[in-house]
Amino acid sequence: MSCNALGLLPCSFPPSILRYELTSSPSELTTIFSINPSETRRLAVSRHHCPTFTTCRVRGAMEDHHHHHQNVEDETVNLKHFIEHAKDLVRSDSSTTAPSPYWFTPLDCGPPLDNSPLLLFFPGIDGTGLGLIKHHKKLGKIFEVFCLHIPHKDRTPFTGLVKLVESTIQSEHHRSPNRPIYLVGESLGACLALSVAAFNPDIDLVLILANPATSFSRSQLQPILYLLQFMPDSTNLISLLHILSSTTGATMANLEKGFEWLSPGLVAPSMAYLSVIADILPIETLLWKLQMIKSASSYANSRLHAVKAHTLILSSGRDPLLPSQEEGLRLRRLLANCEIYTFEDCSHFLFLDDALDLVSVIKQVCVYRRSKERDFVLDYIPPSPSEINILRDNNRWINILSPVIFSTLADGKIVRGFDGIPSEGPVVYVGYHMLLGFDTVPLVAQFWDQKGIHLRGIAHPMIFLKLKQGVLANFPFSNEIRLMGAVPVSGKNFFRLLATKSHILLYPGGVREALHRKGEAYKLFWPELSEFVRMAARFGAKIVPFGAVGEDDFFHLLLDYDDQMKIPVLKNFIDELSDEAGTLRATVDGEVGNQDIHLPGVVPKTPGRLYYHFGKPIETEGMKEELLDREKAHELYVQVKSEVENSIAYLQTKRERDPYRGLVSRLLFQARHGFTSEVPAFDLD
Repeated sequence: MSCNALGLLPCSFPPSILRYELTSSPSELTTIFSINPSETRRLAVSRHHCPTFTTCRVRGAMEDHHHHHQNVEDETVNLKHFIEHAKDLVRSDSSTTAPSPYWFTPLDCGPPLDNSPLLLFFPGIDGTGLGLIKHHKKLGKIFEVFCLHIPHKDRTPFTGLVKLVESTIQSEHHRSPNRPIYLVGESLGACLALSVAAFNPDIDLVLILANPATSFSRSQLQPILYLLQFMPDSTNLISLLHILSSTTGATMANLEKGFEWLSPGLVAPSMAYLSVIADILPIETLLWKLQMIKSASSYANSRLHAVKAHTLILSSGRDPLLPSQEEGLRLRRLLANCEIYTFEDCSHFLFLDDALDLVSVIKQVCVYRRSKERDFVLDYIPPSPSEINILRDNNRWINILSPVIFSTLADGKIVRGFDGIPSEGPVVYVGYHMLLGFDTVPLVAQFWDQKGIHLRGIAHPMIFLKLKQGVLANFPFSNEIRLMGAVPVSGKNFFRLLATKSHILLYPGGVREALHRKGEAYKLFWPELSEFVRMAARFGAKIVPFGAVGEDDFFHLLLDYDDQMKIPVLKNFIDELSDEAGTLRATVDGEVGNQDIHLPGVVPKTPGRLYYHFGKPIETEGMKEELLDREKAHELYVQVKSEVENSIAYLQTKRERDPYRGLVSRLLFQARHGFTSEVPAFDLD
């Protein structure tokens, strides 16, 4: 593909920019100038219309990539950084006679994982391409990131931008046909992504769209467009805002809300950057951009029927410029494969809002993949330190439960803590599933905090289900479960977890056990077939049976499945949800095969305490051939089930002698010894 390179004089470079031009071989990018290479925040800018992307990076510009990525979250990026880099880009554009759109990749986006997908970012009305500046470092670890910059003097029509991007993705698809391409756009950029996707239904695209401007016809920006058409050429943006303030107070108030990029109450500091914003969007450019958004909105809306790509829409609940929340719902109805994620308290500039961590959202909604189909094991990205901290903050209620962990040493001795837990995988932890899966989050948290082990759960597919409303099923703890690496139950996923020496959390009783009826607490609903034993033996995995008790100290089951099926409205809801979620073990007879999805009606009690007991690990190393015999495999399966039942019985008996089983006694103990102190439990005989 032919690409035009621009020769740039060194004096035209802003101090924080590294620029590239294409050599005679379009697949090789060559540095032609750099200034201040020691600065932390720099951008690598590739000045060409139709790039052929390579995996090369500026190795000499960063002394220690590993250290850089270890501290990827130590530095907070805010509006100040956006403004500073925008000033640099505007100054560079002003020194160019005929500026035109080009791609750049931020140096903050250090080298990504092997075979990472490509991410192309399309800017909103500002055109800078810096809208993802808060997310560059995190995105750069899992994507090959390129951002589109549209200089403020450029007058390329919307259809020209569509052709430019279309040529880019076609070239990249030809080079790597199995590599997915992510198109991330905000407002105007979202229209661009939708239009390109409509013309390329056979290319593997994933769209992530923030507050799409497809709603422009219902926008607060409409009055500004009409007003600009009659403004004198000498008017600047600041003068325009004063005019709007005196003539349309409501619109001015909305514009001020739009500048709340950091948090409520910071309007005044952000308004101080208006002079820079006026350089980015002089009046003639603002008029051009608003006219472009109007045409882009119509252009994209007329082609929505042709968009086949998986689309994730991020909607702000308090967008003062566009009716984004309503638009998200409209697009979900019109697009073939669309889901929405709403941020109720966010304003228009969603990617610059502290409430949005784009990488975390991508993980939670499970849209990250490196090939045509998502591999829940190999494509999984572990949570970052900040995500772990957020999980801890959101689940501080775990501290109230004071979970107690007991494990069994090789000699059969029971000890408090994780000393009896194997450190090396693969390990399969097989246990009882409490009501509503109440035991899972505290258990995963304890393993992570106390043992440094990342438990990967085998979960019901409903946790990953996209409902007809276009949202992921919001079951209790579903976001946490997805973020912590649970995988849909399947033989393939179980095989891959074992092959990667994972620590696997398995509940053979599944939904039937977690949504049990009245009088069924601590009863196992395991199938007759030894579904996991022979697979574990194939990899020589250790099997650790465990029991958990405590649900009866937290909930009183008021309305169970049998009760709800007698109420027509609830019965219809259960039937619809179960049909949508799909049925596991449909061929299994009896109650074990009854996997209907419902939410039991519970009444909370004064919190008691959670107890876990892990039995002695069962070795399967060297038993692969022996366990090919179904009877031998079934014997081991029955042994595991029996040990789980024994662990439950042990804990039920022992907790009666725990002086700190009640919440009040634990609080009094911690008041005396400190709230971070470990609360004792029953004595071990």
